[in-house]
Amino acid sequence: MREAFARLHHRNVGFLTQPGHLRGVRFRRIALYVRWVSLNRPALRGRPVLTVSAAVLAGSAVLASSPVAHAADPTEPRPPEHMSTVGGDLLGQAGTQVALTPGVPALPKTTARSWIISDAETGQVLAAHNAHWQLAPASTLKMLFADTVMPKLPRTQTHVVTAQDLAGMGVGSSLVGIKVGLPYTVQDLWRGVFLRSGNDAVHVLSSLNGGVATTVKEMQAKAADLQADDTHVVSPDGYDMPGQVSSAYDLSLFARAGLQNADFRSYCSTVSAQFPGDFKKGSKDRESFEIQNTDRLLAGDPVEGLKPYPGIAGVKNGYTTNAGNTYTGVADHDGVKLLVTVMHPNAGGDEVYKEAASLLDWGFKAAGKVKPVGTLVAPKSALPGDAASAGAGKGGGTSSASAKEAGSGSGGMWTAAGITAGALAVLAGIFVLVRRKWPLPSGNRHRG
Repeated sequence: MREAFARLHHRNVGFLTQPGHLRGVRFRRIALYVRWVSLNRPALRGRPVLTVSAAVLAGSAVLASSPVAHAADPTEPRPPEHMSTVGGDLLGQAGTQVALTPGVPALPKTTARSWIISDAETGQVLAAHNAHWQLAPASTLKMLFADTVMPKLPRTQTHVVTAQDLAGMGVGSSLVGIKVGLPYTVQDLWRGVFLRSGNDAVHVLSSLNGGVATTVKEMQAKAADLQADDTHVVSPDGYDMPGQVSSAYDLSLFARAGLQNADFRSYCSTVSAQFPGDFKKGSKDRESFEIQNTDRLLAGDPVEGLKPYPGIAGVKNGYTTNAGNTYTGVADHDGVKLLVTVMHPNAGGDEVYKEAASLLDWGFKAAGKVKPVGTLVAPKSALPGDAASAGAGKGGGTSSASAKEAGSGSGGMWTAAGITAGALAVLAGIFVLVRRKWPLPSGNRHRG
């Protein structure tokens, strides 16, 4: 049967190059062929027959060069038909978007509802899967919180925590162990945010920033500047709240923006630190306890046999009931710096890390060879003059056709440097130093 349909395929592809003959028995053969393709081509399975027919009419060469799409599990939630096209038209399409070229390996198998892997320096998106699907972000939203609040608070500022500071935290929130009546520096609090994903630390920092409501409003404004249009902020800590969503694309924007801040880079790459506890009785001396980063690609997981990923330098992980596991990470291999975001893979504490690692492995092999399918756009505030207005439009001022050009060029926004192990940061591999420079839309690039 398969051989018979292979012959039918050969005849019908040739037939389709001859206009004006779509009738009679040949048309019935084509209809039968379309059904066979829809059942046997994973890239087309689950698409409407009309879409499959269009693909067949376009010829087999188009099928070979089109982005590959995952076969959908009918029991799983499906992405919306229309999504944002910020960063390029292909990124607004459902399914896996990748333009493989000779020498580029096939993508690894994944279960995540959404993921994206990009070049952190140029912004080129190497591949993506439902990149703009709005999903619950969990604690990866804390990257946007840090982007918004960190530049405003001096790290040495000290604050004595009040009960009001901790009011309104969700039941079951992750905590670093902050106590009312004790003083903490801003630096202590940020370590609590990044290492232990402490919602208590987020709420204290929000209080210092004028309160939760003010912070949420400012986070939403920051997301708008970053062109993170998929993001709606309800709670600054990423706790499950009705209407609170982001996307793999937006989370990558948040990470990329944060990595331009030296303090952000330091906190997100810290594996372990001492966190202040109670004062010793009758003494001004204060006890402390160790906190370890819950990012298992950074710290490893001896129980599960998961080793730190080579060259990893953060950024943030998360988990909630609605979001499942979420993760954004940045890694450097021989000067190639990649960002990966994975949202809601199959259940399992380490699955999100395994899938992120497999995508990074693929990305380091594909970088410089695979044709980009989009780009991570620059913030509106980083665009000169009229480019800022253009960036606010559909596609962030960058179409899929110009995505490669928009993110390419020498210099980029990154430089790499080594980091030594310190008392508060033990990092295996390469750490990343970032210059304040963003890739600009085509025609508005500058060097410096």
